Amino acid sequence: MKVAVVGASGYTGLELLRILLRHPEFEIAAVTSEQRSGRDVGDVFPALRERLDLRFEAVDPVSLAGRVELAFTALPHAASARAVAGLRGAGCRVVDLSADFRIHSLATYQQWYGEHPVPARLAEAVYGLPELHREALRKTKLAAAPGCYPTSALLPLAPLLRAGLVETHGIHIDAKSGVSGAGRTLADQYLFAELDGNCHAYKPGFAHRHAPEIEQEASELAGGEVRVTFVPHLLPTARGLATSVYVRPRGGDAERARLALHDAYDGEPFVRVLPEGETPTLQAVRGTNFCDVALVSDARNDTWILLSTLDNLGKGASGQAVQCANLMCGFPETTGLLDTALLP
Repeated sequence: MKVAVVGASGYTGLELLRILLRHPEFEIAAVTSEQRSGRDVGDVFPALRERLDLRFEAVDPVSLAGRVELAFTALPHAASARAVAGLRGAGCRVVDLSADFRIHSLATYQQWYGEHPVPARLAEAVYGLPELHREALRKTKLAAAPGCYPTSALLPLAPLLRAGLVETHGIHIDAKSGVSGAGRTLADQYLFAELDGNCHAYKPGFAHRHAPEIEQEASELAGGEVRVTFVPHLLPTARGLATSVYVRPRGGDAERARLALHDAYDGEPFVRVLPEGETPTLQAVRGTNFCDVALVSDARNDTWILLSTLDNLGKGASGQAVQCANLMCGFPETTGLLDTALLP
């Protein structure tokens, strides 16, 4: 099946190319980049030299839809929505990696991102977290791949919220991401001399755009309003995301919570529940589509600590997008995604 990567010159676009090149069912037929239009992919990304004989082209949704059956859109918000509208209007299936179709409420989207270019398409999109919305993804023509932070928080939280095992207010999420999560933006805080040996919080409280996304999905799982305090941090590493979620139990014991995690994920191909006493590491998931989760009980403070790690470019972005595409196209969900972590 021929596919396109729209916005292929960013980190998520590059990761999509890396994954798709070894996918037995998808053939990359087109790649776009406004800034690098006309240049060979291998000249921009030497790692892909002699692996992908294509040139970047400008975005033309109608032309692309005539050449491919599915497109991955990895553009900034608003630009992505316009490309998606053109692609869907021409009948092409789309997995969108921007935030443009993750938020169900138009008012909430406008509060965080401004005016939506194509609000009529919001109702069509399915939130692309397969562990929560697998059957809907099999039927949809438009998947909205989640953000990396929401994925890392929701996967350990989901079984406990669904089972009513934790309080829905006072949830604290502490997350630390590699700098590739910020994209290829040129800014002082992303310079090597600023990052090396450094770690800092940014947009804490309820200031980060992923916070309403987390609350939306968590509230649906709980069947009522969920409130979170979210504090993201920047790590001095290229890729990887480690998250700690602090929750108050609703009277149950930690063993019941662990059973809920196992019941939810023991049959899942990409979520690994670690044995009691083990904690997730970035190294074990780097370069993969896996998310490792664990639960620690702090009985003294009546708190459960949910831990997760994933690769922010893998399960947090491009790997998950391909997982969604596999479901949308009727391929085995794990196709092209069963990689071992990059060690050391």
